[in-house]
Amino acid sequence: MRSFYLATEKINEYLSSHPLVKVVTFGDIFDVDLNKQTIFPLAHIMVNQATFADHVIRFNVSVLCMDIVDETKQDIRDQNEPFFGVDNQQDILNTTLAILNGLQSQLRRGTLYTEKYEIEGDIICEPFTERFESLLTGWNLTFDLIVPNTEISIC
Repeated sequence: MRSFYLATEKINEYLSSHPLVKVVTFGDIFDVDLNKQTIFPLAHIMVNQATFADHVIRFNVSVLCMDIVDETKQDIRDQNEPFFGVDNQQDILNTTLAILNGLQSQLRRGTLYTEKYEIEGDIICEPFTERFESLLTGWNLTFDLIVPNTEISIC
């Protein structure tokens, strides 16, 4: 059975080729050394479950995309524009959302779609800040990926 390998490989290929992603990891996020600053921006792939349906396998997948927030000790805020704060959190949220938007776009109508990797239903993208020990910010994209189940035989 290669469906699992192929599905995760296709997501990895897209993320690894993205110019704004430095490292792509897989599995339990807590197995990744998030204290290493050299790995960011980071994309992390998790397969939450697989469901067998007629002629397809439905994988529920989460992709986290994150970066380290740079804070400055010096207050550089424009007193007329306090909205943006003293760090790059909004920049990270914007950039990581753009990376994940590109992935979902490829799955919906790009090369991944033409290779029979399709998204079913709506995609949920949830922001996070300070979720881990390091000061990390980003998005968690969750979706159902449908792939053909070509490895079954009814004999």
